[in-house]
Amino acid sequence: MSKIIIKNLEKSFGDNRVINNFNIDIRDGEFIVLVGPSGCGKSTLLRMVSGLESIDQGEIFLDSKLINNLIPSKREIAMVFQSYALYPHMNVFENMSFGLKMEKISKSEINQKVNHAATTLQIEDLLERKPKQLSGGQRQRVAIGRAITRNPKVFLFDEPLSNLDAALRSEMRVEISKLHKKLNSNIIYVTHDQIEAMTLADRIVVLNKGNIEQFGTPSEIYSDPNNIFVAEFIGSPKMNIIKINKEQITNSNTLKLFNNNITFENFKFEDEIYLGIRPEDISLKKDHEIQFNVKIDLIENLGFEKIIYSKVLDDQIIIKSSENINEKSVIISFSKDKVLFFDKNKNRIR
Repeated sequence: MSKIIIKNLEKSFGDNRVINNFNIDIRDGEFIVLVGPSGCGKSTLLRMVSGLESIDQGEIFLDSKLINNLIPSKREIAMVFQSYALYPHMNVFENMSFGLKMEKISKSEINQKVNHAATTLQIEDLLERKPKQLSGGQRQRVAIGRAITRNPKVFLFDEPLSNLDAALRSEMRVEISKLHKKLNSNIIYVTHDQIEAMTLADRIVVLNKGNIEQFGTPSEIYSDPNNIFVAEFIGSPKMNIIKINKEQITNSNTLKLFNNNITFENFKFEDEIYLGIRPEDISLKKDHEIQFNVKIDLIENLGFEKIIYSKVLDDQIIIKSSENINEKSVIISFSKDKVLFFDKNKNRIR
């Protein structure tokens, strides 16, 4: 197990600042997931940790050892790429052992390490096959196995499941989670898939334009987002955000919301704000104090649940429910205890 500390990390490509003053402490054996939209700096950050990308400013420590100037092979870090990066002319055994051969490891030790990794990943029967004879999931296991043979202190995963179909992604998520528990190593995992982030991570880093928007456990990120960006990015479907104008604030803590006058005792509103409510916290019954009529635009039937797209005035309201609905309009409700508020700068009001 190892501890990673990243201090004041910065990276620019020309005038484009990709990573901005990035600071994070990763505990022993922790599974960290980096999420954010395309171009937010996730993969660049991973490449900086691995040594594949230069650092403009800042420091990276592994077990209190500064590794900024170490070449990748000396960092005790292994990276698993999105593209698998397997040599097509080599069989599985040769792919998994190639890095060890370059390090002049003895033949007996190479055999031991490769066979151990193959057993761990249940690919013992594939060692003589070439990559073209493997499925996507099998290729990814080989890529992970190649990383395991190096016995690294840290594993870096760069969107490793993005090339797999939905069913296989789900299966591989489970396998990676089991692998982490078995190896008890640090993992830094990059993805744009929030389901992967929520199910795999001990803690999640939400990145946006090179900045950390929030760093916390999956439950903290989901239940207590710092701002509207995090609130909308984490959660599927995304959180409903409704703008409340100053005219709708009838006194310091009472809002007129679609003909409901609702008092929020613990808040004081002085300017326009945003109200957030999760789709799963909205009921198709008159169960709660905030009630109003919506027009149904579209229903996505997912079998065990439905995603309902509705509209009231100019606001789209998304509802997640297991209830059957056939009407073109319906009264929905939600509790004021489930509401989150954000200020005019879209930061959380607590």
